[in-house]
Amino acid sequence: MKTRERVSGERMAATVAALAGAAFTGRRVGSAGGAAARAWLAERLAEAGADVTVEPFVVPHLPDVYATPAAQWSGERLAFGRQVGVHLASADEPSTRRGPVAVAGAGDPSGRWLVVPGGMTLAEAHGHARGALGLLPGRGVDADGWQYTMLAGPGPGPLPVLTLDPATHAAVLRAASAGTGVFAGNAPIRRIDVPAANLHGRWRPAAGGPDVLLTAHFDGVGDHPGMRQPGAADNGSGVAVVLEAAAALAEALPETAGLAVALLDGEEAGALGSAHHAAALRAAGERPLVINVDGAGHLHEAAAVEAGGPAHALLAALDQAGRHTGLPLVAGPVASDNRRYAAAGLAAVGIGAGMAGYHSPADTPDRVEPATLAAIARLVVATVMLLGQPSS
Repeated sequence: MKTRERVSGERMAATVAALAGAAFTGRRVGSAGGAAARAWLAERLAEAGADVTVEPFVVPHLPDVYATPAAQWSGERLAFGRQVGVHLASADEPSTRRGPVAVAGAGDPSGRWLVVPGGMTLAEAHGHARGALGLLPGRGVDADGWQYTMLAGPGPGPLPVLTLDPATHAAVLRAASAGTGVFAGNAPIRRIDVPAANLHGRWRPAAGGPDVLLTAHFDGVGDHPGMRQPGAADNGSGVAVVLEAAAALAEALPETAGLAVALLDGEEAGALGSAHHAAALRAAGERPLVINVDGAGHLHEAAAVEAGGPAHALLAALDQAGRHTGLPLVAGPVASDNRRYAAAGLAAVGIGAGMAGYHSPADTPDRVEPATLAAIARLVVATVMLLGQPSS
């Protein structure tokens, strides 16, 4: 099979643009946009000839920032996502709290916002916060000036916790150390149980050959009120690669080899979709070879590969495919759904090829490179074709 003719970077880029569109609202698990994306993807799988099924599950206690935080310092509103964010450990406080600032661990905390100095943990700050209005730790920003969004992390504590970018944090800390300044802010964040569902497509079962499962998570961290987070590279790019590779393989893979796709939900909430699916596979006694793609947006010098479980044969085929397609591979962390499959005892590899604007409004389709999409898709196709060759 001539994979260069069957794989189109432009077609995959169009898939990424569609998934990152406003109609899908960042594809957060449990959201209307996430459900709409799943329905759209089901149509794409069916058009490619797959038998499509849906596997529902529940994501408990998902953090939900349900309104734009109203935070002010020095008489100016702080920009949500850039200068101020809501920490996952924050209590839900929709009402604005206004009061003087102080340094956590220095002086009387009552009725004050406490600035958490560098090197102090939130647990330590809570120990100094009796009667405080809330905590103000610092948080770094990316090259685009955004604090990245997370959905998996600690549960809520007893106080509102607002994160400040380094410049704002330094300014508030200086004022607090001098005994001056007033801060105002709220923390509208709650925990909700939401429905989720993985999407499965199967072309054929294995008939004496390997059973291959291509996976990618379709969910993103989702939009916040007033803040779009498109989720183009993470992980619209991985989904586009899997769809493209599966369509090519369905035509060319030997009939003895099984071929299936799992488009997974809830990865951003702790890889819950793959955990659910891996447990189901293990209970059914199924042992597919798993190739997971997470982040195929911006290839630098090499694609990162992480192997887990009994993946020797899978890794050998991937290495050979890399040499065949001219794509350098390097062992590196791919902290994604592949780890859940590996933990269930399945042969699994994760492939990552970079992303820009991680978990922020800067993860836009124009920053996903069609050439990178094509390179990773060719790698996946070549790997599976090598695995599917009949034994001599």
